[in-house]
Amino acid sequence: MASRSGIQVMQTQRLALTGSLQTALRVLRMDAAGLTRYLEEQAAETPALALTPALPALGDWLPRWSGLYTGSSRGDGRFGLGGLDQAQADLPDPGPSLMQHVIEALPALVPAGPDRRIALALAETLEPTGWLGRPLDQIAQGLGISPEAVEAVLLQVQHIEPAGLFARDLAECLRLQARDAGLLQGALAGLIDHLPLVAEGRWSDLSALLGQDEAALRQAFATLRSFNPKPGTGFAAVASPLPEPDILARRGDKGWVVSLNRSSLPSLEIEEGQPGGARARAVLRLVESRNATLLAVAQAVLEHQCPALEAGPVALRPLTMQELADRLGLHKSTVSRVVAGTSVDTPLGTWWLRALFSPDMGAGTGAAALRARLAQLVAEEDKSAPHSDEALAGLLSDGGAVVARRTVAKYRAALRIAPAHRRRQRRSGA
Repeated sequence: MASRSGIQVMQTQRLALTGSLQTALRVLRMDAAGLTRYLEEQAAETPALALTPALPALGDWLPRWSGLYTGSSRGDGRFGLGGLDQAQADLPDPGPSLMQHVIEALPALVPAGPDRRIALALAETLEPTGWLGRPLDQIAQGLGISPEAVEAVLLQVQHIEPAGLFARDLAECLRLQARDAGLLQGALAGLIDHLPLVAEGRWSDLSALLGQDEAALRQAFATLRSFNPKPGTGFAAVASPLPEPDILARRGDKGWVVSLNRSSLPSLEIEEGQPGGARARAVLRLVESRNATLLAVAQAVLEHQCPALEAGPVALRPLTMQELADRLGLHKSTVSRVVAGTSVDTPLGTWWLRALFSPDMGAGTGAAALRARLAQLVAEEDKSAPHSDEALAGLLSDGGAVVARRTVAKYRAALRIAPAHRRRQRRSGA
């Protein structure tokens, strides 16, 4: 039988992600640092988009920032949310700490004696970013010497690799790296001297001020962006740097108030009459949509977890992303994107928003609450007779949740808590 060819008309439907939709999904899952980098790129390419860098306010969360994500006791009876330590355990050894690196490099640059003492005082003020944490006059006053003597030693220690360490501000950090690369001249040097204008994308003003055409300035800006503004973050002490919180939760007169941490985000403005107005407005709409969705999700999560804001993670209630998505009329994937890498600061510490989700283990108890309770029980146990996994399972089941011994072993491993025989300590004098 001979085959015959023919033409058929068929109608099908399929989902296609346009470029704008892909960008919207990407922006939705950005944290404050990622969103800032994205906006800096857009402002550099869009003259109509004016970007004002964020000026972080020194909030009361800063002194608590270290060690708030661990599952062990913080010494004040409160407990963080486990998970960060386990993730860091899976990473390769990042190498020496920033302080160790600096101490090892000092003998080759600063001779022993009074100058070495000044260099050590400078090293003690280093922030995790690699910048100096105190003004030179304060350091000089503490040492009982002149600021000029401290500055002379500062110029020596600023030769420690990587370039940019011991900088006093962003401009000096970038200037040190440009000098190290042999590029501190022409358009690049001019951009570093006028960083506020660069941040605002005022290329025409920079061109007139520096006597350089905009093409040369944009090429120099590409080189500038390749520098590391925080050279200290590559060392072990900050191998996984914790960002500034995206969400703030504070107790108000009428209950808890959840808000965006505006100090971590740059402000946007549209300059009328400049090229790229439509693109600038599209970027502004993307950011507003991202902020509104993030705030709505955070408010719903923290409203559900209000008991934990009062009593700590041991009071976390069961909550799944699907439940929250149904409540807000969103897709589950949207909730997942929003909470990825998002942190919320509370009076009890700073938590990952994703860590506030956990399945129901029975009797309205969430898995996250059980992990926090497990860490609390281990911290309060008699060190000479620590609880076995079976005993811990029984204690955790007192509230109505059915917890098996193997579940305790899994939670204990996730929290990096040793088994009972390794936690046992002899009584003093025994």
